[in-house]
Amino acid sequence: MERAPRGRHRSLSGALLASFALVGCETAPAGSSPGDVDRPRLLATDTVAAEWLTSGRDFGETRYSPLGRIHVMNAAAVGLAWEYEWRSHVGSVHWGLEATPVVVDGVMYAPGSWGSVAALDATTGETVWRYDPDVDPSYSRKGCCGPINRGLEVWEGRVFVGTFDGYLVALDAATGEEIWRVDTFLDRSLSYTSTGSPQIAGDVVVLGNAGGDFGVRGYITAYDLETGEERWRFFTVPGNPADGFEHPELEVAAETWDPNSAWEGGLGGTVWGEMAYDPVLDLLYVGTGNSYPYPIWHRSPSGGDNLYLVSILAIDPKSGRLVWHYQTVPAEIWDYTATQNIILSTVEIDGRPRDVLLQAPKNGFFYVLDRATGELLRAKNFVTVNWTLGIDMETGRPIPDPAADYRGEPRVVFPSSAGGHNWQPMSFNPQTGIAYIPAREQAMLWRSLEEFDHRPEVAYEGFEASWPPFPGEYAHLAEGLPDIGPNEFLLAWDPVAGRELWRVPRGSMWNGGTLVTAGNLVIQGTAVGTLDFHQADSGERLHSIHLGTGVMAGPMTYEVDGVQYVAVMAGYGGPRGAAYPLGSAAYDYESVGRLLVFKLDGGEVPLPPPQASPSTPEPPDLALDAALVRAGAELFGVHCSICHRASDEHLSAYPDLRRMEGGGWESFDAVVLGGGLAANGMAAFGDLLTMEDVTAIRHYLTSEQRRLWEAESAADAAPDAGAVPDR
Repeated sequence: MERAPRGRHRSLSGALLASFALVGCETAPAGSSPGDVDRPRLLATDTVAAEWLTSGRDFGETRYSPLGRIHVMNAAAVGLAWEYEWRSHVGSVHWGLEATPVVVDGVMYAPGSWGSVAALDATTGETVWRYDPDVDPSYSRKGCCGPINRGLEVWEGRVFVGTFDGYLVALDAATGEEIWRVDTFLDRSLSYTSTGSPQIAGDVVVLGNAGGDFGVRGYITAYDLETGEERWRFFTVPGNPADGFEHPELEVAAETWDPNSAWEGGLGGTVWGEMAYDPVLDLLYVGTGNSYPYPIWHRSPSGGDNLYLVSILAIDPKSGRLVWHYQTVPAEIWDYTATQNIILSTVEIDGRPRDVLLQAPKNGFFYVLDRATGELLRAKNFVTVNWTLGIDMETGRPIPDPAADYRGEPRVVFPSSAGGHNWQPMSFNPQTGIAYIPAREQAMLWRSLEEFDHRPEVAYEGFEASWPPFPGEYAHLAEGLPDIGPNEFLLAWDPVAGRELWRVPRGSMWNGGTLVTAGNLVIQGTAVGTLDFHQADSGERLHSIHLGTGVMAGPMTYEVDGVQYVAVMAGYGGPRGAAYPLGSAAYDYESVGRLLVFKLDGGEVPLPPPQASPSTPEPPDLALDAALVRAGAELFGVHCSICHRASDEHLSAYPDLRRMEGGGWESFDAVVLGGGLAANGMAAFGDLLTMEDVTAIRHYLTSEQRRLWEAESAADAAPDAGAVPDR
């Protein structure tokens, strides 16, 4: 295996590579080379149906395909064509797969965990090349949700991808060799990560970052496509005004912040979702993330809108200057990010066509904006909301509801921080004007901390919250409210009329993104491990393929030699690390990441190995101290549970520390403080935890292990012993 600079790649013979320019895709330009995507070709995607050239297929990122060989009358005949098992080359955990592949001239470019990329023959799955970045496995500690990746860009013979540790890489589309590699992080001592897709915008490629919950400052950076040289950087929130402003928009933004804001915490606003680019207007559209900390009384004590948090920004990609902005939730306090996927299309409003931007962010409203000016054209809630009394269409601002302000007392607020729509991409059919949203209705109980102290490298945002069902002392707060959930569903929504057309219940877990096609189909993967085909005009389920692997990513479709394929990346990561909710496919099968590709008259999907039922070894003989147990529970929740989240409601891809064998206990201190398992992704925490802290965590875990062991022993001794209580 040859090595590329700072990354690993594997490639096949030159003869096979050369053949991909001639793969029988009817729409491939004569003599095209691998990765041959440019502006004219991208603008022609409506007539070049066979290709899937961006994460959302076209420049509008609609996730609509004009292909119709697979349709409502034959969808039940769809089966497996081939699969690619996605083994991570970094660490030992099966990380989630959350991206949508790109297909260009018969070659599929698929991004995986850490920023890896596989180039595959789109008809057989045979490997063309594989790229794996050199990332320190212990870097996973810096991320909220695992070292996942949500997309790549293919442009003029190059593949652009961001690595989890913040490098933007340009790869040769033919070989996988690195052409250039740039560091996009300002400060590597902070918990920045890179999980989103780059975006081509004119002659630059733009990348954002994640980490808002860990106390960082959001920004995007544009780089020259040819050389990787930095062109410009746009910060989404100001820094301390005493230090000056990096660009003029920040001086305007600073007027909406308290001069004594929590500048040391970065303030958030990270750009970790999908961007979009209009090549006709030459505008880059960016959705920004949540605040840090969440409560504005800790963040910006005197209030203010706090620009440009949870906003949609239109930026001139030549200069990096802001053209317009729309803030979805001024002074937001509920983690209502506007990083959900952005779609560009044309719809008829008041009798005339309007070029619009569509977004359904976490706050539960579906927005339709004029994409040239930012004018708000439509805003209607698609799920239950009570954080606002509605949107003032004259000003574009939400009307505050004091009942959702949790500064003085706990409040139950719709939607939860998971949002009415999270990152899983929605799709939009420009022919019918209908959007298909992986939606969620759920309330959250919010309680503010009396004081806030910034804790670098820890997801600590100044509040306490509870997911349903709420703790007993707060259960009465849900009385008289709509169903507090969680309830997930596939939703068909008319954004112009602002109304629901139909919904299909999905249960309470994290289901996948959507794809809509000219075959009158909506396709979605689910947390329970199926790929479902629905009739787009009615919601009727026509076919369900059992995968045995949960799906969070959005499906895609393409055609080669007259055969239509449907592909989806299956691998369940969970919203907060590798957490598998009760009832998800990972409760029954090992959650091994896979790329699955289907066609008409395909075969059965082989199921992963069955998940072993957890059993608890006899706990260590430790005299428990109640105070240490309580302290350890708090420390575990802050530092450990983001990964080791196994509970009575979740399994985890990480070891369940409540069920450690004797050897695990013996090495526990060395692993936690000294990084004894850093090669497997378990970072050292000696800079954050003391020996006394680790002792407290020992007491907490031992108490949990004792509880489980006693319950299982009692169940085993019962005449009609049932299932393990934890399952």
